Amino acid sequence: MTELTDFVVAAAVMTGIGGALAAILAFASRRFFVWEDPRIDEVEAMLPHANCGACGCAGCRDFAERLVAGAMAPAKCTVSSPQNIVSIAAFLGVAAGKAEKRVARLSCAGGDNVAVRRARYVGAESCRAAVLVGGGGKGCVWGCLGFGDCERACTFDAIRMNRHGLPVVVEAKCTACGDCVDACPKQLFSIQDASHRLWVACRSLAHGDEAEAECDVACTGCGKCAADAPGLIRISNNLAVVDYSRANGASTAAIERCPTGAIVWIDEVSGPRKGAAAKKIVRQSPRPVEPAGWPVAAAQKG
Repeated sequence: MTELTDFVVAAAVMTGIGGALAAILAFASRRFFVWEDPRIDEVEAMLPHANCGACGCAGCRDFAERLVAGAMAPAKCTVSSPQNIVSIAAFLGVAAGKAEKRVARLSCAGGDNVAVRRARYVGAESCRAAVLVGGGGKGCVWGCLGFGDCERACTFDAIRMNRHGLPVVVEAKCTACGDCVDACPKQLFSIQDASHRLWVACRSLAHGDEAEAECDVACTGCGKCAADAPGLIRISNNLAVVDYSRANGASTAAIERCPTGAIVWIDEVSGPRKGAAAKKIVRQSPRPVEPAGWPVAAAQKG
């Protein structure tokens, strides 16, 4: 009988505790309940799930929440197809809005066939590692080292290394996530509007012949582009700089007299195009290591 009584008491106590906890949980559930619009899940499912951050949000979920809240327009997702943006806008009953696609741009054209190396680097195949060892051995201290840190950092397969050890951005795949910007120790990548077709593919601040001695395609600060596009291009610290706030009417005229081809027009399909006066680059093989003081061969003109 005693055992039965103990069992009943224990059961009653456990039932009481369970009931008390249930009451507390029910109260907490009501007190701290946060309602979430069910449309968020549906909008998120319509997004590309790239979580690239090109829209300025922390990820696709964050972007979906802002879309439903009316804080952003569907077109801000520049990774989505035009058809998908229209579908999202129709689902939410809002205007699709407008947003220009953004892409990564590289401020260097100094592949191993045109840029001088003053030392042979031996070590980890990484630009970041090479920078720690005398800057990587390239004559132009601003130039791309070509070990592909940016290519490995790009999770969207939007960067490939060409045969001259230079990164090439595939615009159709680029999401403007900025991973390449973070990966490059030389700070040669930047995120730009896709309409920025007039581009200075150089970061060298060396003066004139000094810049060209280290790289055949370096900007020498000659000022011809600035003269041909006054107000749009200026020379600052021996380097051409484009004012993109005035670039709506930019044309290929600004590249035509560039003697080295440092300033180019980037075609969406065919890539960078140089002007008529640019020297022809005939060397396709890597340039040999040239210790300081050795003569530097210039590319043939014509």
